Amino acid sequence: MAPTSAPSQAPASEQPGGTPGHGALDRYFKISERGSTLAREVRGGFATFFAMAYIIVLNPIILGSAKDMYGHQLDNGQLVTATAVTAAFTTLLMGVIGNVPIALAAGLGVNSVVALQLAPRMAWPDAMGMVVLAGLVVMLLVATGLRERVMNAVPFGLRKAISIGIGLFIMLIGLVDSGFVSRIPDVAQTTVPLQLGGDGHLNGWPVLIFVLGALLTLALIVRKVPGAILISIVAMTVLAMIVEAVAKVPSWGLTTPKWPGNPVGAPDFGLLGKVSLFGGFGKVGVLTGVLFVFTVLLSCFFDAMGTIMGVSDEAKLTDAQGQMPGINKVLFVDGIAVAAGGASSSSATTCFVESTAGVGEGARTGFANVVTGALFAVALFLTPVATMVPSQAATPALLAVGFLILAGSVKEIDWADYTIAIPAFITMVMMPFTYSITNGIGMGFITFTVLRLAAGRGREVPVAMYVVSAVFAFYYLMPALGLT
Repeated sequence: MAPTSAPSQAPASEQPGGTPGHGALDRYFKISERGSTLAREVRGGFATFFAMAYIIVLNPIILGSAKDMYGHQLDNGQLVTATAVTAAFTTLLMGVIGNVPIALAAGLGVNSVVALQLAPRMAWPDAMGMVVLAGLVVMLLVATGLRERVMNAVPFGLRKAISIGIGLFIMLIGLVDSGFVSRIPDVAQTTVPLQLGGDGHLNGWPVLIFVLGALLTLALIVRKVPGAILISIVAMTVLAMIVEAVAKVPSWGLTTPKWPGNPVGAPDFGLLGKVSLFGGFGKVGVLTGVLFVFTVLLSCFFDAMGTIMGVSDEAKLTDAQGQMPGINKVLFVDGIAVAAGGASSSSATTCFVESTAGVGEGARTGFANVVTGALFAVALFLTPVATMVPSQAATPALLAVGFLILAGSVKEIDWADYTIAIPAFITMVMMPFTYSITNGIGMGFITFTVLRLAAGRGREVPVAMYVVSAVFAFYYLMPALGLT
């Protein structure tokens, strides 16, 4: 979405610095200096919120459907509160400290790592503790100036492949959670692991809601309708409520779409602070624990970096060399956000590319974030509404997001260079095929290192890649060595 250009003769409230009585705000956020107005910042803040508000519904569905090693599940209402309060806090922090129109919330992809890789091996507080540790590492890397150097150690093509793999992975999660695809029971006499629907066919109202939601979401995206994902979720939830009232569907899964009566309710902060920083290491061992933290770190690391640079470029906040002044403040807040997500049990919080919706409305400063953050704070009191959305109405968003990630990244990989193309391919396909982001990253890194050596280009491999590849190789050999 291209930034909105200002008309040549706009009202005083639309002219940079033209709104009286807001001098302090204008100076602090540099609204006039960046060619914006208070009105544009407010519009931009609203646009960003409505473009990403779906995460309040979707994150609880992803986390709430998983169980830890003890069979415990997180409460859906508490997850809504945790997701909204963390998004509000971190978005406001980014606005006030970073002064950029980049909103934050629980990251899609990393929440899947927490739900499907960490939690089954430990207790929920342990899993969230590893997210906090990843955030602390990010802050340390920023404080020491190592974050950009670490990022540069991973080849550009592999960075893009990690993003694509995460996109394919969350798409598969959406298909499974909606019931569109299901695992064939082990007792069945077949070598096919997955099937369409629950029995090889698409049956039932819930699956129909998902199909209609997916088609509506994609149609709205094709039409470039702002807030396409949120519009689809709302429309399909309303349709699901009508279907439930008329047909009395036997099972919708995690959530039955019924009007809660009173749409306003007090937030439940029961999950905040339920964290064990080092408890997970006692469950899985030091090496596996370190790799889990590393996986969370990488899942947030490259996605945030790409989003920050993409949104800042769209907002014309970069200089002639393509660098963003004050980026270290932005990166440090991003690290705080990762840790804050773990501390609230809402999973790692990261920058959202949907912030471009606000930039398209003219937002250029952190004041737009103040507006977006305030709206997330208001959403805290609408938990009853968020908890009535069935997964079939929300999971089409994962299909759409998966496509958008792939479409924006796949063309940037150098497919002519097999020493990067093959590792990129391994990285992206192994994430959904092994249902593990960790496996995709590890196998991709090892393949890259081996192929560069085989091609006589070992000097082109950064030392950090040799180290990480060796650690992953040892991780995969641990069962054979009797170390698990």
